Amino acid sequence: MTTLRAFTCDDLFRFNNINLDPLTETYGIPFYLQYLAHWPEYFIVAEAPGGELMGYSENAAVLMLCMFTVMGKAEGSVAREEWHGHVTALSVAPEFRRLGLAAKLMELLEEISEKKGGFFVDLFVRVSNQVAVNMYKQLGYSVYRTVLEYYSASSGEPDEDAYDMRKALSRDTEKKSVIPLPHPVRPEDIE
Repeated sequence: MTTLRAFTCDDLFRFNNINLDPLTETYGIPFYLQYLAHWPEYFIVAEAPGGELMGYSENAAVLMLCMFTVMGKAEGSVAREEWHGHVTALSVAPEFRRLGLAAKLMELLEEISEKKGGFFVDLFVRVSNQVAVNMYKQLGYSVYRTVLEYYSASSGEPDEDAYDMRKALSRDTEKKSVIPLPHPVRPEDIE
């Protein structure tokens, strides 16, 4: 049975099997600690019965053991109806994929964002990662805009575009937050 629990600093040393995926963004330890300090409610771990990490998601952060993790945060302006939950990272270890773990983590992140009064949840995903794009669409997310050259490439390849995908929450009764922009933007144009 999978256990969901709060992320701890010790988990930073247990999730290499998740972060080694080429589509997973990897950050330095200070980055993870900053999320843990500022948004601990968004940092959750999924742990397999044997204690291995299954994955994580960061939306002001959710980290999961040997199965999956999610990490995120709350950000934006309430006055401009832009207060929202942001998924910084969602990753599931290869051996635990296609079990509904990512959907469960996203659901938890959305619930936290609802409780915090968010208007929507957003995330960035590589345009080339069609498996992830399709999963997010199945979870109710839509492409809000394309961000040109958002992901830095390695080994001399060109930078990669990202989709900014969003899902409106109950506070956004008119669904204004998910009306797609008609043109792409550059990373420096993102607030």
